[in-house]
Amino acid sequence: MLSARLYALIIALCRVGTGAAFGVLIATVLIQVFSRTFLPSSPVWTEELTRHALLYMAAFGVGLSFRNGELVNVEIVCDLLPLPLQRALMFVSAALTAGFCLLLLSPAWMFVSIGVLQTSPALGVRMDFIHATVFILIAVLCLFAVLRIIRIIAGVSDGKAEDTTKDLP
Repeated sequence: MLSARLYALIIALCRVGTGAAFGVLIATVLIQVFSRTFLPSSPVWTEELTRHALLYMAAFGVGLSFRNGELVNVEIVCDLLPLPLQRALMFVSAALTAGFCLLLLSPAWMFVSIGVLQTSPALGVRMDFIHATVFILIAVLCLFAVLRIIRIIAGVSDGKAEDTTKDLP
């Protein structure tokens, strides 16, 4: 029960992060379009903010994409195999994904730490806040890969993409 609620909380946090970044992206693009249409000049910072919002959207959305199978999959191969072998392949795939992510976490953190010394040109934001998207993306992908492994071991999942339509109200 607690693990199901924790899983739902992680999904909700990623959805909120993705939604917030998408909201910032929408607002910024609307400001761009309005200012280019009705004002003599457009604010310079809107170009930069849209790029940053896209980075945060990808960082928070990658785990959700992994969960529902919207990342690259080779399902045609797995679907031809017997169910136990499909499950084993999904387990190995998730384990490899988690392993690669764990290997990349330390270099990603070093990349984030370099940004402390830099600021973005238009917004003046410290670049470690922007570079953090790389670390967040890898950490979230690792988390969802580990969660898939745990769900396969617990017998809750067969390792395939989850049906997210049941999440809708």
